[in-house]
Amino acid sequence: MIRTLLVALACLPPLPSQAEAFDGFDALAGAQVVILGEVHDNPAHHLWQAEAIAALTPSAVVFEMLTPAQAARITGDLRETPERLGEVLEWEATGWPDFAIYLPVFEALGAASVYGAALPYEDVRAAVSEGAAARFEGDAGLYGLDRPLPDEDLALRLEIQADAHCNALPEDLLPGMVEAQRLRDAGFARTVLQAFDETGGPVTLITGNGHARTDWAVPAMIAAARPDVSVVSIAQMEDRPEGPVPFDLWRVTDPAERDDPCAAFR
Repeated sequence: MIRTLLVALACLPPLPSQAEAFDGFDALAGAQVVILGEVHDNPAHHLWQAEAIAALTPSAVVFEMLTPAQAARITGDLRETPERLGEVLEWEATGWPDFAIYLPVFEALGAASVYGAALPYEDVRAAVSEGAAARFEGDAGLYGLDRPLPDEDLALRLEIQADAHCNALPEDLLPGMVEAQRLRDAGFARTVLQAFDETGGPVTLITGNGHARTDWAVPAMIAAARPDVSVVSIAQMEDRPEGPVPFDLWRVTDPAERDDPCAAFR
């Protein structure tokens, strides 16, 4: 079920903003934070992320998929034998797509410090009923979590959550799902800024496209908390977008082969 929701959310169509097609890594020069979006189960997206890391040689790489405890397990010895990482990280128990498609990303790390941005499950779950601010560890106001969303913004997010869950959730649960997403966005932004402060940057974030949105997700959270830190966000899509999209840059790949992500809800 978790894997189904991750794929469904990552495949949602973007909403309007300004962006350009990705045309080479020169466009990322000078960025202190580079966010590399993905559709989680698309192997081509992880191959390109590995290529990007090799080209950018960041000081730190932050993973949505890892907890801080998991990231701490990635020792020097494991970097030399990355095929063992899946077992050491207990990847199969996490609900993420097969570790083999993420392996190229880990193989490309080089000497970069690794950070895990995943929040405790109990906090994300509790945010559904308590709100993001109540479960955020740190200054919630710094990331705007202490303020309600504008009506139009909230309406769009509710629609996205409904679509991501195949319109199978009760409507009264959707606002809580939005709050959980806000909590995760803020948590990822906080970890990226921690990595930047501790390593000096540049920092790369590996995450789903939904968290890479410049209008309200991690880039917007970083801009609110630390407007001095420059961010470039890139989405990877499976269809060419029509009109502008809410990322700085985007690229299109062939779609991954997958079963209907909504079949589990029927």
